[in-house]
Amino acid sequence: MARIASIGALALAALALAGCGFTPLYGRPGVGTTLSSVQVSAPTGRAGQLMREHLDDALSRDAGLKPQYRMDLQISEQRYPRGIRVDNVATRYEYVLTAAYTLVSTATNMTAKVGRVRVEVTYDSADQPYASVAAQQDAQDRAAGEAARKIELELATWLAGKS
Repeated sequence: MARIASIGALALAALALAGCGFTPLYGRPGVGTTLSSVQVSAPTGRAGQLMREHLDDALSRDAGLKPQYRMDLQISEQRYPRGIRVDNVATRYEYVLTAAYTLVSTATNMTAKVGRVRVEVTYDSADQPYASVAAQQDAQDRAAGEAARKIELELATWLAGKS
């Protein structure tokens, strides 16, 4: 009897979820294909290269497709000392990456979407110079990856709303 009741409860839950209007973001036709046809144009430098690589991965860039959109990126970086020792040397830093993007339709050369994301990560600064540089570069990479995920989500939401 308890087994029948649990099966009934599961069936009722499935019906309730089906009626709530939930649809997966990538369930909309064309969202994934359109995302993979975005060509990223990033500024030179380490942060620009990292952003372009992470965006190409996040958007599943297909170089075989003719780009439907071009994304122009502008990146700004700041580094703030957070943990200060008695001798006035920082032991912890906050790295802030801000990426402003403009999505341009390649067919019309018109701006389709403009957005901006901000990511803050922290890292330890060691007494050894190499360890400090490695920690800073790791923070840059983590921030670029998170910014790319945020941009991907914004674009996917925007594209799903268009279709």
